[in-house]
Formats: sequence, structure tokens, C-alpha cells
Amino acid sequence: MLWESIRMSWENIVKNKLRSVLTMLGIVIGVASIIALITIVSGATASISKEVNSLGVNKIMINVIGTPLKTGLTDADTAEISRLKNIEGVSPTITGKTSVVGNGSVMKDITVQGKNEVFFKTDTSLIKSGRPVNFLDIEGKTQVAVIGSDITRELFFGADPLGKELAINGMAYTVIGTLAPSSGFGMNSNNGTVVIPYTTALRNLGIKNISSLDVYLKDTEAADETVLDIKGVLSQAFNSKEDAFTVFNMGDMIESFQDMMSIMSMLLGGIAAISLVVGGIGIMNMMLVSITERTTEIGLRKALGATPGRIQLQFIIEAIFLSLIGGLIGLVAGGLIAYATAVLIGIIFSVSVSTIALAVGFSAAVGIIFGYMPARKASRLNPIDALRSL
Repeated sequence: MLWESIRMSWENIVKNKLRSVLTMLGIVIGVASIIALITIVSGATASISKEVNSLGVNKIMINVIGTPLKTGLTDADTAEISRLKNIEGVSPTITGKTSVVGNGSVMKDITVQGKNEVFFKTDTSLIKSGRPVNFLDIEGKTQVAVIGSDITRELFFGADPLGKELAINGMAYTVIGTLAPSSGFGMNSNNGTVVIPYTTALRNLGIKNISSLDVYLKDTEAADETVLDIKGVLSQAFNSKEDAFTVFNMGDMIESFQDMMSIMSMLLGGIAAISLVVGGIGIMNMMLVSITERTTEIGLRKALGATPGRIQLQFIIEAIFLSLIGGLIGLVAGGLIAYATAVLIGIIFSVSVSTIALAVGFSAAVGIIFGYMPARKASRLNPIDALRSL
């Protein structure tokens, strides 16, 4: 009985190709939308999370706005913060924009950052070749530089720059290392950056104070307590003017970001699901039209002994066929759209099994729900009334 109903449902779909294609179109669009939107949002979330995580979940970031009397942090302030409990290390950041000259070429408005050895110790993957800035460079205020991949390409045309000289703000620096290329969204990209010892930056870039500080923690569980300790030190340094600085716990920021992206993913998935419902209504309408056209066929089958249950089963199977085929086509189309988008904007492409199961399951559910009413109507046709159209 079941096999016969499946066979007849399939034959009717094949027999009415154009109608079947038009009926499936809404499901195709709905499933493609769900797959594409959820996959793109998930890929973007994974890519951004990767970039954000590279900033360090065990890190607290301090940015100084300053006051008229004190424009930034001093080495004494930095040392006091580093002596707090739960502090693994402290990395000041001095940032300036200037021209960089090397190998006869000039690059303007290049970001030059002053860092210390802690910055490189916390992420050993930063260095591609050569060596990082070390403690002796900080103490000696040496004029050495670690350069990003864009600087290597533009000034040295991809050749090994180690040992070569650069002119930064008119002063000679020796290249001691190169930074590994950054990918993805580039939220933490160093590709176009030159890194020098922060003590050298304070002396040579005309910057008097430290405006940014990265604080690395021993225990992330105690991050909230450490934030309060840091705020205490900063409040004292800036005479209780708490608007003179900001303190960010990267762990909290990452968690908030992930929550926000989860909500966005659910919202977009819900919007896409609406198009599936619209597709289901399309299936219901086309099935009702099909029943009207096949009234005589239904009457003959009933006259020959087909039960209402068998008639109903055939039409439900037909609706499920249409929605599942449309769902599979939409799955492929949505995957291709998501892949093309991922390649185009440079995000991670990954379609989860749960997303596929959701799309296919939703398609089958749409077929059952929206196919039930037409199937029920067909099963209740009076064979005598149905045969009158002969």
C-alpha cells in the first residue's frame, strides 16, 4: 500500500513537471535562504571570534584619554600596575603615524607601534622570521624594527629584509624581524605596521606618555577583581578622574559579542523560515488546484475500492516529495551562495550538520503540515459527485 502510494505520487510529480517546479520554488528559496544566512552568519561569527580571540581572552586593555595635567601613563604607573596580584605581564603601546623609507621606496602614513618584549612573549606566532623586540632593546632604546608583510612587500619587494635599514621619521632603524601575515577581517592586523621598542618610540616619535596598555592575567577567573585593582591605581594616577581612562576586560567583550551574534543568527534564521512558510502555502494552493483537476481520478479510485486513508496518504506523500526535493535543491543552492560569499569577503565557510538537519526537517514538516488539508479534502470527496464530471 505504501509503496503504491509513493509510486503514484512520484508519477504525478513527473507528469506535471512545470507545476511541480513552480510549487517547489518557494521551498527552494526558503531553504536556500536559511542555509545561506545561517552559514554566512556562523562563518562571520567564527572569523570575527578568531580575530577577537587573538587579542587574548586573558587580557585587560587600558586606554588613556588623559587630563590637562596628565596626558598619559608613565613608566612608574606601568610598574605599579605590573606589581598587582594576578598580573602575568604588562605591554605598553605607543602609536604614531609617519613615513617609512627603505630600499629607495617611500611609504606614507604608516602605523609605527612601540611595544615591549611582553607583547611578543604572549603570542609566539607573531614572528615569521628573525627575532622580536627583547628586554635589551627596551633598556638600550635601540633603533631596531619588526615589520609587517605589507611593508616587506612594498619596500623590499618580498625579498628578505633582515639586517636591512629603514628610515622612520628620518632616523635609521635595522630590521630584525618580520611579522606573520594576518588574515580574515583584520581586526588585529599588523600587516601594515612597523613595531619598534616602546622606549625608542617615546624618544623618537615625539610622544611623551603611554596612551595604551595591555595587561595579561595569570587567572582569567579573577579578571573582575583585577579590573577593580587596576581602576584603583589609575584613579589615583589621575586624581580620581575616572573619565580619564577606560578599562576593558577582553573576556567579557568576547562573551558579549558571541551572545550578540547568536541572537542575530536566530533572528535571520527566523526571517528565512518565514519564506519557508510562504513556500508551504504555495504547496497547499497548488495541491488544492491539483485535487480540483484530478476529481475524476479520485472518484474512479474510490469507486474501485480505494479507502479515504489511502487517498489521503498519496497526497501527503506527494506534498512531502515536493517539499523535500525543493529542500535538497535549496540546500545545494544555499551552500553555493554561502561558499561564494565566504570566498568573496574572506570568512570561514562551514555548514554544520545541525543546519542541514534543520533545513531538511523543516522542509518535510512543511510538506506534512501544508499537504494535510488538501489531502484530507481529497480523501473526503464523494465518489458519486466526483464521477459526475465524466
